[in-house]
Amino acid sequence: MALSRRLDTAGWEIRGTCRDSDRQRALGALGIRAAGFDGTAPMDSPEVLEGATHVLLSIPPGEDGDPAFLHHAETIAETGSVEWVGYLSTTGVYGNRDGGWVDETSDLRPGSPRSQRRVDAERAWLDWGDRNGIATQIFRLAGIYGPGRSVADQIKAETARRISKPGHVFSRIHVEDIATVLAASIANPDPGGIYNVCDDEPAAPADVTAYVCELLSIAPPPLIPFEDAELSPMGKTFWADNRRVRNDRIKKDLGVELAFPDYRVGMRAVLGI
Repeated sequence: MALSRRLDTAGWEIRGTCRDSDRQRALGALGIRAAGFDGTAPMDSPEVLEGATHVLLSIPPGEDGDPAFLHHAETIAETGSVEWVGYLSTTGVYGNRDGGWVDETSDLRPGSPRSQRRVDAERAWLDWGDRNGIATQIFRLAGIYGPGRSVADQIKAETARRISKPGHVFSRIHVEDIATVLAASIANPDPGGIYNVCDDEPAAPADVTAYVCELLSIAPPPLIPFEDAELSPMGKTFWADNRRVRNDRIKKDLGVELAFPDYRVGMRAVLGI
């Protein structure tokens, strides 16, 4: 949606897919023609692909693979009009590096079935792009945050926790900076290009929470030792990986200047201060 707002302003016609009819109607009210697609069968209105020039893939793969690839890879190729495809992946494909740095040339070490499925989806789309002569790019996203989706919302809802795991950091990216990277790639496609999409400063989540509490002039939640955090199975997989992600390529190859280069700038923007 962040990208579509920019493209709409520039005069693009936006189409898409979503999983439920209420969302379809909401998108329609915004002038976005949407087909229903829940990943279990082809979309209900494949004509949304007719004449499409750019396709952004944001659906996570399931146990059977990437549903967009399984049901519509050939449909997209057969349009004859698509010239750019972007696949939103995750920095999770690098796995655990014990706090070390990775870049786009680093080997992939997925540490969970979920991350392995991302690796498989990346390869499938890159091979597809090569076979079909369509510029296909991979965007490995760090943890996404922005208005309505950040630790600030958890703090205000009194659900935020501060987990202490010394030396453990995460990379993150503001949603508007993701849109900036995608728009830059659309303007300068690079077949087979792979980009890490993250800000300049990996940081411990507890530090981010404490900073936002300081901005809100409230006491931060107490630190909880990682061993006592009682994380969900999904939460444990996130904390299993500790790495720092470099973002030089989006700057050098795409000319991107991040509007939110670190969590301090980003969280102040989220809070409107």
